[in-house]
Amino acid sequence: MQKTSARLLTLLSLLQSRRDWPGTLLAERLDISSRTVRRDVDRLRDLGYPIVAVKGPDGGYRLDAGADLPPLLFDDEQAVALAVALRLATTAGAGIEEAAMRALNTVRQVMPARLRHRIDALQVTPVIPANRGAPTVDSGVLTAIGAAAHAREILRFDYAAPGASTDAPPRRAEPHHLVTWGGRWYLVAWDLDRADWRTFRADRITPRIPTGPRFTPRDLPGGDVATYVAGRFRGPETWPCEGEAIIHRSAAIVSAYTRDALVEELDENRCRVVLGSWSWGGLAAMLGRYDTDIEVIGPTELREACTHLARRYAAAARATETPPPPVTSH
Repeated sequence: MQKTSARLLTLLSLLQSRRDWPGTLLAERLDISSRTVRRDVDRLRDLGYPIVAVKGPDGGYRLDAGADLPPLLFDDEQAVALAVALRLATTAGAGIEEAAMRALNTVRQVMPARLRHRIDALQVTPVIPANRGAPTVDSGVLTAIGAAAHAREILRFDYAAPGASTDAPPRRAEPHHLVTWGGRWYLVAWDLDRADWRTFRADRITPRIPTGPRFTPRDLPGGDVATYVAGRFRGPETWPCEGEAIIHRSAAIVSAYTRDALVEELDENRCRVVLGSWSWGGLAAMLGRYDTDIEVIGPTELREACTHLARRYAAAARATETPPPPVTSH
């Protein structure tokens, strides 16, 4: 049998994983008697966890939401998962970066040494999102959008689109998904006024209260949100030509001028870029826009396109050279 503290941790984890637990099933999972289950439930209640008894033929228990947050208990895997999630949240662009970093430091400080070593050894390097300079979205806006999508309630909101009138009527949409793409947050929704699917930038949304009536979810084009968003921003699911290169500029600078690309920091003055285009020549031209040294990793078609483009540019420069004026004698 587990020690009492370990058993309480396992019991709490089970209660959090589903709504109702028959007492006999809990006893079986924990390999203890029903009487010990009742005692352990009382111990958790003493710690502040709102566990209620469920009436019925088998009897059981349920972990209810409480007004106050009791001491949190996590098993090892949950603690590691929480730390990794908080580390990734520091790059979310959701206005919670500072809070996520403080929460990560707090969680790490109270972890036992064995878990701190696991967290420190697990170096998570978030790929720098394209469009590094994307505006931060207020977390309250994201919460309001997410709540409406979860409740399947029509969202009414003001939308600050470029060129839009400041006294325009509020938009009405059925919110389906809140997604991130290229370092920005987007709402994928069915626009009721235009009777079509739309993506709205979350940083331009100001939700109105209250929300509208409930709606029945629709089927997204493409079958799932990932396919739809990829098609919305990139056209086909994959580019016909995709290449890789090292650019001798910082990832922060490259990301600010790159949208549909993977940008990975190598050091403070170099980054690896994977990007696509409709043609190899177009891809080679895209690499030249960063005005710095480039190392083409591959494929061969991209190297050949860079060579061909260099010849074309050299020929264009020679053709436009202005001959020097003739020297005249007096």
